[in-house]
Amino acid sequence: MPSSVPPTERELEILKVLWERGEASVREVYESMSRTAPIVQNTVQAFLRTMEEKGLVRHRTEGRTFVYRPVPARDETEQRLVSGVLQRVFDGAIDQLVQRALSLRKPTADELAKLEELIRRHRAEKPPRGGGK
Repeated sequence: MPSSVPPTERELEILKVLWERGEASVREVYESMSRTAPIVQNTVQAFLRTMEEKGLVRHRTEGRTFVYRPVPARDETEQRLVSGVLQRVFDGAIDQLVQRALSLRKPTADELAKLEELIRRHRAEKPPRGGGK
């Protein structure tokens, strides 16, 4: 059962490595992370142990090596995190969330095209039955 506790920033970095690889040993996670952030292998190992206690990862043993895999799916985690920000910071106002995101940097032409396509698709959807918006 996936954790109900959201991952910390560092745990999210570790999950990204595991989502990309499918599974990885402590050393493999460390090697991937150490390319972009100052971190030591023992710290990665401690994080993975804590993450397992929180239900964010599971491991299997391969000889003397623990091989970890993520428990929650990436899209599920992203949705939960964005939903939390949307509700806590923007009181559910999607337009304000998007406006803030767009104010951070100029989107590429490809990103704008994808956003326009998303809007087009959502406008074309029929409203849910029962008087939904």
